[in-house]
Amino acid sequence: MTIPLIDPFRRPISYLRVSVTDRCDFRCVYCMSENMTFLPKRDLLTLEELDRLCTSFVRLGVEKLRITGGEPLVRKGIMTFFDAMTRHLESGALKELTLTTNGSQMDRFASDLYAAGVRRVNISLDTLDDAKFAQITRWGRLPQVLKGIDAAQNAGLRVKINTVALKGFNEDELFSLTSWCASRDMDLTFIEVMPMGDIGNEDRLGQYWKISDLRARLAERFTMTDLVERSGGPARYVRLNETGQKIGFITPLTHNFCESCNRVRLTCTGELYMCLGQEDMADLRAPLRANPASDAPLEQAIRAAISRKPKGHDFDYSRQSVDGRVSRHMSHTGG
Repeated sequence: MTIPLIDPFRRPISYLRVSVTDRCDFRCVYCMSENMTFLPKRDLLTLEELDRLCTSFVRLGVEKLRITGGEPLVRKGIMTFFDAMTRHLESGALKELTLTTNGSQMDRFASDLYAAGVRRVNISLDTLDDAKFAQITRWGRLPQVLKGIDAAQNAGLRVKINTVALKGFNEDELFSLTSWCASRDMDLTFIEVMPMGDIGNEDRLGQYWKISDLRARLAERFTMTDLVERSGGPARYVRLNETGQKIGFITPLTHNFCESCNRVRLTCTGELYMCLGQEDMADLRAPLRANPASDAPLEQAIRAAISRKPKGHDFDYSRQSVDGRVSRHMSHTGG
């Protein structure tokens, strides 16, 4: 049981993204519908069960944990979980503990997260315009997020901004967002919008801004040097020579990054998705709860799931339709 996790295409699985809640205090238009029905509390893994699951993955060779949601920091008692994961950092088994957040709660938690061993956070921010921010998040307020970014940096956390590229929405902020991040010594990653879940009246195809076009516009103003470094995720990076900052590009549609995928995703209900863009999943909650005295059945279930990890996803907008769509919302699987 000490053999590391290797999928059928000989890719080692060293990165686990863990959704700790499907709830969020925003309703971003590309992520969820405005009137969401959230899971009943009884369906969610307890914080102790999340600890046990993550510990099993660490024992099987996972070296990076990224905590997601929904918004992970709205989960009641969430610092109990972060504090528990600190022991794996101290032992050296876990190389990095981090999270993706909308920033709304960072003012409350930044110092505690740093104390727990978190050193980097990704904060989602698609616009610097108050009105547009309220429009894209439906429920969010920009000053609250900016205050959270201040708190994160003051606590010593390295902040990277994640921006979803949205045609007709933030195209005109490409350079202002880039310059703002540079002025605050923050790297920036642009992400193509993905066809996940029913988002009501929003036009998914109409939102799609090809990252290659975005990159070409950046090249009109900046000299870009391609970087070989990776952060463990799907982003490919360049350095802007004029500012010194790193810019990342996540391109699930225009460039399939599946050949190097080292990730799986665990939902707050114990479903393990081997691929973000496929429906196949494994139920880990059942063996977890059925065997409280032994992790062996759980680890067997994890290995069986990894043996089904597909070669890649099927996301595709090239035929002017949203092909490869999956039915679940991004907030269900974890951002």
